[in-house]
Amino acid sequence: MQEKEVINILQNHLNFDSKSISTLKSFVNELLKANKSHNFISKSTEDDIWHRHILDCAQLVKYIDFNRGSLSDLGTGAGFPGLILAVFNKNKGFHVKLYEKSPVKRAFLENIISKLSINVSVFGNIYDEVLSSDYIVSRAFKKIEIIIQVSREIVRKSHKLIVLKGQNAHEDLKKAFNNEKYTYKLENSITNEGSKIIIVDFIK
Repeated sequence: MQEKEVINILQNHLNFDSKSISTLKSFVNELLKANKSHNFISKSTEDDIWHRHILDCAQLVKYIDFNRGSLSDLGTGAGFPGLILAVFNKNKGFHVKLYEKSPVKRAFLENIISKLSINVSVFGNIYDEVLSSDYIVSRAFKKIEIIIQVSREIVRKSHKLIVLKGQNAHEDLKKAFNNEKYTYKLENSITNEGSKIIIVDFIK
């Protein structure tokens, strides 16, 4: 799926406006330039960046209420999915926080945020920070059991955990919960038939 097709979905199905699309185009250009010297995304996915990375992350807007609260992205890397969600967000009172332990990736993110005027904050290693958000999102951070552990033990308040996951999501969740009872849903990904979006409610 090429750029034009993805932009059509972003605008007509996920409600990204023309300003957000313009920002995403600038972000993609900057990321591809930076990727020549840094391996922020796999070189094999560069030609499919709009489908494989942008749309994959953008689909999460369906599960987030941007009218209130805050969102934290664990291990955001080059800004996936948190930066894409921040581009969509129009509410200045809704805070998006990106957590990334790599200084090189943080420097890239801070440069992009400044250049494109995106309303988002960048932080370091999650284990060195105070985590307190209404939404916790993650895309390629760690194994699901580690993400569940972070939600259970480190995040300070009740929140909704949203994780983009490949195959075997149901089996991995059962293993991660280790007989503890949590309310969760598995949604189908629109970018990959075998992938799921895991949504877990953590009540504290």
